[in-house]
Amino acid sequence: MPAASLVGHVVDVQGSVFSAELTDVSEGQVPAVTLGDEDILIGRLGSYVRIEQGTVKLLAMIARMTEREKVPADRAGGAEVVGEATAQRTVQLIPIGSLAADGSFERGVAIYPTTGAEVHAVASVEVDAMFHRFREKNFDIGAVSTNPSIRVHLDPSPMFGRHCAILGQTGSGKSWTVASILQKAVATMPRAHIILLDLHGEYRDAFPQPIARIVDATQLEIPYWLMTYGELTDLLVDRSEMSAHNQTAFFRETLNSLKQTEGDRLGLPRTTVDTPVFFALDDLRAAVHTENTRMVTGDRGQKKGPMHGDFDRFLMRLDSRLNDVRYNFLLRPILRTNSNSLEGLLRDFVGLGAQKAAITVIDMSPVPFDVRPTVTAQIGRLAFEFNYWNPQYAEFPILLVCEEAHAYITRDSDTKYEGARKSMERIAKEGRKYGVGLTVVSQRPHELSETVLSQCGTFLCLRITNPGDQDYIRRLVPEAEQDLVNILAGLRRGEALVLGEATPLPTRVQIDVPNPTPKSDDVDFYRHWIEGPEDLDVAAVVDRWRKQVR
Repeated sequence: MPAASLVGHVVDVQGSVFSAELTDVSEGQVPAVTLGDEDILIGRLGSYVRIEQGTVKLLAMIARMTEREKVPADRAGGAEVVGEATAQRTVQLIPIGSLAADGSFERGVAIYPTTGAEVHAVASVEVDAMFHRFREKNFDIGAVSTNPSIRVHLDPSPMFGRHCAILGQTGSGKSWTVASILQKAVATMPRAHIILLDLHGEYRDAFPQPIARIVDATQLEIPYWLMTYGELTDLLVDRSEMSAHNQTAFFRETLNSLKQTEGDRLGLPRTTVDTPVFFALDDLRAAVHTENTRMVTGDRGQKKGPMHGDFDRFLMRLDSRLNDVRYNFLLRPILRTNSNSLEGLLRDFVGLGAQKAAITVIDMSPVPFDVRPTVTAQIGRLAFEFNYWNPQYAEFPILLVCEEAHAYITRDSDTKYEGARKSMERIAKEGRKYGVGLTVVSQRPHELSETVLSQCGTFLCLRITNPGDQDYIRRLVPEAEQDLVNILAGLRRGEALVLGEATPLPTRVQIDVPNPTPKSDDVDFYRHWIEGPEDLDVAAVVDRWRKQVR
């Protein structure tokens, strides 16, 4: 007698996709079985089935369902048969792992079934049991989309420690997902240390005090003297100039001399061009200007020095930035004007300042677009360097969350983004050794650094309809889960396909609504074009623009 859970048989086996024919049902009827007190609808996309054949037990996810009228054997010869028509339903299954005798799940397929293998319905209690080993960590982010009674519990250690990507197109619920997950993280782990780069000022309302500290990036003051030689060179030297080589060589020599002087004052045994100690930008400018105008004695009197005029454009760029009030937070710091101020900056940065907080939200919206890559490069580097030199890094893990990551962690070789890309790629490749995790959030996955995405162990993929983005994600996720990417176009807002190390099995989950929500809703054109203001204070707009104050 067949088991009550038997719903069909496998008719086609390929490496990553199986096909199965479901048990006959009357045309127009819905295929369903009853297991205990639960009625299970068979064929729902994203739901699970169990494949059994001898000792082989696999778990598969339904990715497609088709139906055709089944021709009875009596009708095959052309004879008309009066009776109830039946429908032949076929499902496409993506095998996602193996089931042990105790019901535990393991990724990958060791032994493949053959055609004729049984397909069984999976009860909610079986799926729920697979999350059992993560449930004790109490980090649940939502419910299984096909069965809201099952809570989805993730393992926060691999999710945050081995990096995570939250990907989805505009309107798919990325900000909602980020806010919900971080709110859950802080509620579960109150001593978390999270730094969130907020490019558009969306999260100010989502993380109220005291769990979060909202910091204006221009007030945080990550000053020029904390930048590496490479970052300063990117900011001040145009590498396309003929004199760029001379500029960088003298610039390095001068910078090293200024830092060596400060290192000697502090009693440091060794000082390099990248040592984080104070130097006066005015002293650097004066040294460059002197070399740029230096005259030397020749056979016929005074003549121009070997670098005379080579720094004209360098000085123009430096003066332009020094005279631009938008760069004051970077080039004209008020608080960070000596080497001793670094401790206070780092305390604020990791949430250990006077106002301790689990989340530090760095609002990047006041920062000029052209300098954002430089600022993000510094933030990434500070996060890495802090724990690299922290002897208690294993007890003090830090998570850096990069919103709109495609805007500065790019795939292309544009030198403007080189510093930010290298900084984040260093965290992606080496961060987990020193307790520094990275979460990248993007609506344009194919524009993101492939190095960063390839190092992510967990993916939360929301709705993505762009074929190029889908193909890019498909190449990055674990091989056994690549075909699951096909369902991304049909996800609802706030619904995600969770793949990777943080989940016991690939799961389609409806993310819980954050409370409070971020300020990320689209502008209601219809309502405001009916009820909106008839006039505006344009003078105030001009004033804000000029003062760079939103």
